Amino acid sequence: MFTIGCHLSSSQGYEHMAQAAASIGANTFQFFTRNPRGGRAKEIKAADIAAFEERAKEAGITRILAHAPYTLNPAAAKPETREFALMTLADDLERMEATPHQLYNMHPGAHVQQGVDVGIQKIADAINEVLKPEHTTTLLLETMAGKGTEVGGTFEELAEIIRRVELSDKVGVCLDTCHVWDGGYDIAGDLDGVLEDFDKTIGLDRLHAIHINDSKNPLGAHKDRHEVIGGGYIGLHALAAVTAHPALRELPFYLETPHEDIKEYGEEIRALTAAREEMI
Repeated sequence: MFTIGCHLSSSQGYEHMAQAAASIGANTFQFFTRNPRGGRAKEIKAADIAAFEERAKEAGITRILAHAPYTLNPAAAKPETREFALMTLADDLERMEATPHQLYNMHPGAHVQQGVDVGIQKIADAINEVLKPEHTTTLLLETMAGKGTEVGGTFEELAEIIRRVELSDKVGVCLDTCHVWDGGYDIAGDLDGVLEDFDKTIGLDRLHAIHINDSKNPLGAHKDRHEVIGGGYIGLHALAAVTAHPALRELPFYLETPHEDIKEYGEEIRALTAAREEMI
């Protein structure tokens, strides 16, 4: 089954997100746990979770992906910034237990001139502090574009973070097509080679979700600017090939393309589905 959805606003609760996803032909969705720029998270209500479970069953939604706020930086040099990251991560992982056995994605962080190895150690230390044996959630580190002092712009950096995590069986990766393209991985011209590199460095068994986005930038630009499917340098055919690849096709895919109207995500889902079906 092709599992695909988009990013939805969580402001009206879980049931509304399931309903919105179903309205555009999606069978999964991604959402921010709180304001993407940070702040207090909305209270999770038991009635909303119960209603969500019913809606999700009707829509065939079994997998959802939560996204940490963009401001979260466990690799930060400033103590107060790192403390915010630790508090937010700990709170989010506890909140995720309202919908057990799901996925939680985070940008690894930026070392801010401290050096990559220092950044990697701080990220691993943060995960070790907040991740508990009783958690059912799988925490995902997102592949990054490598802009500025971002950590996670290479598969090697992500692999090293995971290697230093004590409960590494609870940690995986979310591959972002725009980010890896901007990071220099040619998923349009050599998808098999990129996946072989990923498997050798991290392991394909660690890959749990994919952000399916086009890019406004040429290969290796290190800029991270998402584009609508087929409107950028990667292209519809190459992105459909990602969704159809035997090593990836059973994973959930999430659109993070720049749209104002949710119906436009539905159009992208239909376009990707049609192109994918021609390849399988």
